[in-house]
Amino acid sequence: MNRPPNLGVTIFLYIAGILLVILAIVLLLQAFGVLKNIPKEVIWALVLLSVGSGILAGIRSRR
Repeated sequence: MNRPPNLGVTIFLYIAGILLVILAIVLLLQAFGVLKNIPKEVIWALVLLSVGSGILAGIRSRR
């Protein structure tokens, strides 16, 4: 009995994964001096982008 995982859990895991990858890239770029100052609006845009991408990826994986 192989049940597919719950859609909510799948979407949450995609969101968390995408968010962690994006934030890790931003932190690395800041550490190497490529990005000096990042406004809060850019961080919020990245969070919303990861939420939207996670929802779409979770729905796509269910089909």
